[in-house]
Amino acid sequence: MTEQRSTRVPQFFLTPGGACPYLPGKIERKVFARLSGNLAQPLNEALTHSGFRRSQSIAYRPACENCSACVSVRIVAPEFSLTRNQRRIVKRNTDLVRSEVSAEATREQFALLRTYLDSRHAGGGMSDMGLFDYVAMVEETPVETHIVEYRRPPVDGKPGALLGCALSDVLRDGLSMVYSFYHPGEDARSLGTHMILDHVESARRRGLRHVYLGYWVRGSAKMDYKSRFRPMEALGREGWERL
Repeated sequence: MTEQRSTRVPQFFLTPGGACPYLPGKIERKVFARLSGNLAQPLNEALTHSGFRRSQSIAYRPACENCSACVSVRIVAPEFSLTRNQRRIVKRNTDLVRSEVSAEATREQFALLRTYLDSRHAGGGMSDMGLFDYVAMVEETPVETHIVEYRRPPVDGKPGALLGCALSDVLRDGLSMVYSFYHPGEDARSLGTHMILDHVESARRRGLRHVYLGYWVRGSAKMDYKSRFRPMEALGREGWERL
């Protein structure tokens, strides 16, 4: 029996409007496409290069009326240079044990996610996420992806406590950080920043040029941290350009 391969041109759909999570008083809309079949990986790469983000088997990007505040950004890994503060953050986390694991959800990861959401994003769009929602977020994927776990050192031969996780896609030209979360009681470690710095180093080791960070919104306190990683490129009307 001959294997049937999917060669369909992807269809794009527009979601109805809702309150913008980044700019008060704005209404957001998104256009999305499904990722499926043997074309899922190349399609995800092409759409990521065009400013889309992935969530499970969906790629989406903002399509808001009269607003273009959400800008896709990526770090240029080979040219990245640590600032003094970033060097301190790396040094502060040298004890962490880093491991890349398959995109398989665990209860330990979910417990950390709930702690993170309850502390940092209570009332947000993901605040009511349950275990099965998390399993779907991690495992319902048709593309090359993995989870990077960050743990305390082992104790008595057992893995140390889980402090951070990053769900990341592997592209031909870079790593795309789909979603990351960490223990909110470890502020001194600056784990959010550390995980991004670690992905820059990982991209370098793999010979990849970019680390995709999703959207940056100028003037949004939630997004301000992304501007600290330079050199950075932003997707504009003429393509990817240096910020």
